Amino acid sequence: MKQMFRQVWILAGSQAIFQTVSILVMTIGGLAGEILAPSAALVTLPIATISLGTVLATFPASIWMSRVGRKTGFCSGAAAGVVASVLAVIALTIHSFALLCVATFLIGVYQAFAQFYRFAAGEAAKKSYRTRAISLVMAGGIVAALLGPLLANAGSHLFAVPYLGSFLLLGVMALLGLGLLSRLQMPEPETTGDAVAVARHWLQVVSQPAYYVALFSAASAFGIMVLAMTATPLAMKHHAYSLTESATVIQIHVLGMFLPSFFTGRLIERFGVIKIMLAGAGSLLLYILLALSGTQFSQFAGALFLVGVGWNFLYIGGTSLLASSFTPAEKSFAQAINDMSVFVFTLICSLAAGTLLHTFGWEKMNLLLLPWVLFLTVPLAGLAFHTRRARKLQPENN
Repeated sequence: MKQMFRQVWILAGSQAIFQTVSILVMTIGGLAGEILAPSAALVTLPIATISLGTVLATFPASIWMSRVGRKTGFCSGAAAGVVASVLAVIALTIHSFALLCVATFLIGVYQAFAQFYRFAAGEAAKKSYRTRAISLVMAGGIVAALLGPLLANAGSHLFAVPYLGSFLLLGVMALLGLGLLSRLQMPEPETTGDAVAVARHWLQVVSQPAYYVALFSAASAFGIMVLAMTATPLAMKHHAYSLTESATVIQIHVLGMFLPSFFTGRLIERFGVIKIMLAGAGSLLLYILLALSGTQFSQFAGALFLVGVGWNFLYIGGTSLLASSFTPAEKSFAQAINDMSVFVFTLICSLAAGTLLHTFGWEKMNLLLLPWVLFLTVPLAGLAFHTRRARKLQPENN
């Protein structure tokens, strides 16, 4: 039991470190890009290449870990974060936008490995503790909410070159993560009857209403969240806010993303997954309305907190809904298709953030999101109706 807790805490600490790295680069990535980019439309490309790195590395990361184990794989991911820091420091020193994008691409590789931490926690824990172990790992985002923007802001003033110190601190964090992961000792995988169960064709799985509604909801939540998170530091800078103020808004946003995790599961158990996901869509709608109301600090902070809560309800709800649509034998490809789709969509949104902000401005950019959020409620309501109707017909069929 003591060994199990030790491994879960190592993974939780590793998650906190990675999320700190992620939030740090999200805070200053667009600002560094603004200094180096050849055009205003490309300022958020360093953020987009993070998603690109994750998309391209997710399947190779999974295959690599199946051969060499979780520990070696996770250490490889953290090492990519250390290399990313070195390249970013060089890029800022020699004023190379292309090299900065290569550096952030490697942070995406780090993310590709890190997204398996929560699954590893479930593998390391006993069945009775599995849910709490996964929750504990995800709670690392709360540490990142405080530490990530703090390091981004502190590092930006360390050297004459803006943000060079921030990327240097990123490397220190990744190096700490590498050291922590080197102490990981995963148990031998259990062999069960599920491993040899017959799986349906992948098209049968993804064509289920529950599956594609879960996928669309998670992709929408991630896309809108990344769009808002990427554009906010740039928009606040254009409205004469300091990096300290922008970092504070990002901290509030990340708290909105992760603090609800302590009670989202209980809300789903009490009210049902669809109602909580609809509440998430409602939170995104409130975000848009608040963003349209003005550009005061409180409006930026409140809007970003709401988009964080909306992401939480839709992502956790979507994960719960997704899990009901496949069997253990179908888990690998069902999860992979979902994650790949989500990150492809995130890549598009992060890439579009700079262009949309430059072309339309903060208020009009968010106004363009209104039809998207309203449409998001349609498949959710449709699935709720379909599920309710199926339950009413079930007694008749019996």
